[in-house]
Amino acid sequence: MIKEEKILVFTACYNEAENIEKLIKDIKKFLPSSSILIIDDNSPDKTKEKIIELKREISQINLIVRDKKMGLDTAHKLAYDYSIKNNYNLLITMDADLSHDPKELNNFVKNLRENSFVIGSRYIEGGKCLMKGSRLIMSKVGNLVIKFVSRINCNEFTTSYRGFNIDKLVGFHLNDVKESGYSFFMGTVFEVNRKKFNIKEIPITFADREKGVSKIPKLEILRTLINLLIHIFKK
Repeated sequence: MIKEEKILVFTACYNEAENIEKLIKDIKKFLPSSSILIIDDNSPDKTKEKIIELKREISQINLIVRDKKMGLDTAHKLAYDYSIKNNYNLLITMDADLSHDPKELNNFVKNLRENSFVIGSRYIEGGKCLMKGSRLIMSKVGNLVIKFVSRINCNEFTTSYRGFNIDKLVGFHLNDVKESGYSFFMGTVFEVNRKKFNIKEIPITFADREKGVSKIPKLEILRTLINLLIHIFKK
């Protein structure tokens, strides 16, 4: 008898009331067999209330509400722990602001069945990044610098659209990633590589947010560079 595949799609959110309904409905449209985990850091814009309302019609929604903003890294670590404790085979993480297209979820699942770690890349053939101006330049240059310094054969380090084959990642946990904030996403790739799991890039289209406000502080760019330097000296 073939074991049923359990898939968890996770997103962390803070003040995403304008986007969360469309995201959830699109996840269920393109990957109806999946469960959804949302960690909300007590959004004052009533994101939580929208999710609770949707949960009445979509039973696969799981909601964790934290008392205050505790950081993206801690949310992702909690989601990884949740996937292990609830016996999920595959975990896919994505942003809540509609910058990641749920229609690409099936491609993640297809590739995760054969790979330990799959990352959605804007910077390989077939990938696109629709950001503009200084944000696009910083993203492109930043990822090139990280690749050059880390010597890891990967073109994308900073997007959160990625997947984990929990069954294959034996001995790996996001708790082992020391970087915090947005540097956490870079640090996760470092940790996957350090533990010698394969990294599979697949092309994605990254759309710029249409509703709501970006929550990436400009200081995060400096923090990422500092964490990159720390990584160099630790090698």
